Amino acid sequence: MSAVKLTEKQKRFCDYFIESGSGLEAAKRAGYKAKNLSVIASENLTKPYLKAYISEKIAEKDDKRIATQDEVLRYLTTVMRGELTDENIVTENIGDFMSEARIIETKVKPKDRNKAAEMLSKRYGLDKPIEKEVDTGGVVFDFTRQRS
Repeated sequence: MSAVKLTEKQKRFCDYFIESGSGLEAAKRAGYKAKNLSVIASENLTKPYLKAYISEKIAEKDDKRIATQDEVLRYLTTVMRGELTDENIVTENIGDFMSEARIIETKVKPKDRNKAAEMLSKRYGLDKPIEKEVDTGGVVFDFTRQRS
């Protein structure tokens, strides 16, 4: 980020703006005077260093929410290898007209493991045939020459 140091109130404004999406609401919650809220909100949202701070914070939040390629590949690998378990709720009869629910863990189904393997193979290009030049050992005739 730039060398400009934000005041605590400016940081609060930016954080509340990210949370609410409203400049007016952010200015109010950050502690600015009630009579100038819309003006202050407009001014703050045009200041380049505040816009940069807001963009940086949003990018940080997005980084935490969105899975990276490595995370996806690790997940698919654990599914494919059958290392992941699934939770299922089952009900069991425990007496006359009485049942009890409990959670049991089961291994990932083969169809899900196969799907994960398919997705991984597509990612690494393993689903495409390998093209090789094949030497048939045959004789090639060239008929493009004319007789003299």
